[in-house]
Amino acid sequence: MKGGSVKTTPRGDGPVRLGPRDVLRVGAAGLRSRPMRVFLSALGIAIGIAAMVGVVGISTSSRAQLEATLDRLGTNLLTVAPGRDFFGEDSKLPKESVGMVGRMPDVESASATAKLADTHVYRNDRIPEGESGGISVLAARLDLPKTVGLTVSAGTWLNAGTAKYPAVVLGAETAGRLGVSTPNVQVWLGSQWFTVVGILEPNQLAPELDSAALVGWESAAAHLGFDGHPTTVYTRARKDAVVKVRNLLAATANPQAPTEVQVSRPSDALTAQDAADRTFTGLLLGLGGVALLVGGVGVANTMVISVLERRAEIGLRRSLGATRGQIRLQFLTESQLLAALGGVGGVAMGVVVTAVFAVTQGWPTVVPVWAMAGGIVATLLIGGAAGIYPALRAARLAPTEALATP
Repeated sequence: MKGGSVKTTPRGDGPVRLGPRDVLRVGAAGLRSRPMRVFLSALGIAIGIAAMVGVVGISTSSRAQLEATLDRLGTNLLTVAPGRDFFGEDSKLPKESVGMVGRMPDVESASATAKLADTHVYRNDRIPEGESGGISVLAARLDLPKTVGLTVSAGTWLNAGTAKYPAVVLGAETAGRLGVSTPNVQVWLGSQWFTVVGILEPNQLAPELDSAALVGWESAAAHLGFDGHPTTVYTRARKDAVVKVRNLLAATANPQAPTEVQVSRPSDALTAQDAADRTFTGLLLGLGGVALLVGGVGVANTMVISVLERRAEIGLRRSLGATRGQIRLQFLTESQLLAALGGVGGVAMGVVVTAVFAVTQGWPTVVPVWAMAGGIVATLLIGGAAGIYPALRAARLAPTEALATP
């Protein structure tokens, strides 16, 4: 028989109960009889589950990468910059601001950079002045790498000797724009030649340094007309006192005009980016839910058609002693198996998509167990909901009516 069989006993004893193994065998037999339709219906479920697992997995992997980055760079870096005065004019930080901030009890280290106005850097002296490429020139203190967490990819950082002479360290983006890949070459900076002594690795907490050329504090004063006022003070506070230090930084950096000081926490930008990613993840999960709903409709459609096509089988089984409950259980089992098939395939697809994307981005691959388990549970619920109506419809068929249907 096409849909399986049911054991019967002599008349008067009633139908034999179907065990779990019998229920699964009968339900699977109905699916095996329509492989292509089953595949397409399961594929609809799989796409929805894969979308949801993939979105959760990629989002979680991205957050794991962000957390690793913050653990490496630290969330205790604060920056101080001059704001505007009462008349809307640009204010200045005192020359002593770095020293005053560095002497705060809960500050581990403090350093600074100063933007040199109307000073640009070019690959050679034949490039028009207007084609600066947006590269800024900064005076930098020698302890900047320690405070900010800078690393050098080629060459060395400025030292007590090179900081006094025309030497420059290029940010990662600056080096790319100038076409400089190794140190010991010269660039045209501030109407004179400077020697490149180092190239920095990209820095996520201080991305402004990636597109800058950094010269020594003393060299900037001697060769580029630097007045000694910092434009950004980088402060590394104790991790348990970040809020306390942040509240006192403005008054410490500029005691005479604390309202003209801007204090920020670079890691907040990364946290805001993560919040935006979470919002986007919610949107994609909604789209995945729609795809899952469409897959559930496909399962329901497959089961309704199955009932219509198998009326004769249902009637024959009823005439052999199968009860309405057993017929209901058979079609519910088919629906659950169909949905579970799509769910398992969808979870596998979602894990593969997450792994491939994470590897290409250099992220750790993280797929939460709750997402995979939730995908399976969701498919079982959808399978149950999609199979209720077809199961009830099949159980209501009278044996004589079903057998009489051509």
